[in-house]
Amino acid sequence: MSIIALVGINAIVIITPGEAAVLSVLGKAQDGVLLEGVHLKPPLISTVDFYDLTVQKFEVPAQSSTKDLQQLTASFAINFRLDASQVVVIRRTQGSLQNIVSKIIAPQTQESFKIAAARRTVEEAITKRDELKHDFDIALSERLAKYGIIILDTSVVDLTFSTEFSKAVEEKQIAEQRAQRAVYIAQEAEQEAEANVNRAKGQAEAQRLLRETLTTELLQKQAIDKWDGKFPQVMGGDGALPFINLDLSKTK
Repeated sequence: MSIIALVGINAIVIITPGEAAVLSVLGKAQDGVLLEGVHLKPPLISTVDFYDLTVQKFEVPAQSSTKDLQQLTASFAINFRLDASQVVVIRRTQGSLQNIVSKIIAPQTQESFKIAAARRTVEEAITKRDELKHDFDIALSERLAKYGIIILDTSVVDLTFSTEFSKAVEEKQIAEQRAQRAVYIAQEAEQEAEANVNRAKGQAEAQRLLRETLTTELLQKQAIDKWDGKFPQVMGGDGALPFINLDLSKTK
């Protein structure tokens, strides 16, 4: 390949969709970002730095104290992309994508989490997790926008609290379960006592009604209804009738 052809190839740069590039001449970044298409560049004395404009995802850890001075540890999945219009500034101030993550996104994630966590207690951070994330998203978006970083979405991958608080939560749950069990037992005993009272009242009422309905005439009628028509062979008692032995076999 001739020197002219080599120089000609070196004078052309092609930017593919989803990319942006920054042209540097003699080590100095030039104004004006190179977007999708074919661009000319000075051969031999220039370099081109490429930046991915598609969505990037990194998981970033963070730690903070809550309003009640409990320690919270979280891990956030950050979806972002670079603002194409700010790529030259990014090249001049941050350099590579790895620098953007380590020097900008990670520390700003930490600071944003501190802002969100400090507004609520540890219990509120857990029970109102959506509100915690909402405050975090707003703080992070505002902080990263000035660096040419656009936040598309965040998600809380993990949210944990101190061992002491975990133990306190466990003890609280056990106490609540015991209290609920005690209430259940008390309600059960109360219901059983009420049932016993109702049964006693029912039995007393039945006995009262029985006493009111058992007259002499009714008892005589019940005795007659049950009589089989045979006199007893021996009758005795303190009544007017003496003991009488009835030998029915002799009457036949």
